[in-house]
Amino acid sequence: MLEKKPVYICRCQEVTEEEIKKAIEDGARTIKGIKNRTHATMGLCQGRTCRRLIERMLAHYTDVSELKPGIRPPVRTIKIAEIVEGDGENE
Repeated sequence: MLEKKPVYICRCQEVTEEEIKKAIEDGARTIKGIKNRTHATMGLCQGRTCRRLIERMLAHYTDVSELKPGIRPPVRTIKIAEIVEGDGENE
């Protein structure tokens, strides 16, 4: 008999589809709830890869038909040093 391989939803944190389903069964109804239970969206990509998949799973397995907007990552990656240094206009 073939062994069923896990389907990874969050590759960075190696969170599987089954773990997401379990979190939803245990009461998670938001991305934050899933994140707190599984650590999905906390890897290197910060949810850019898995967030949409998790949103679809939440919509499919719950009564949540439309999710409220959450984080909005910057258009480009910004180094902390750039934020700290600023652009010199406010100095």
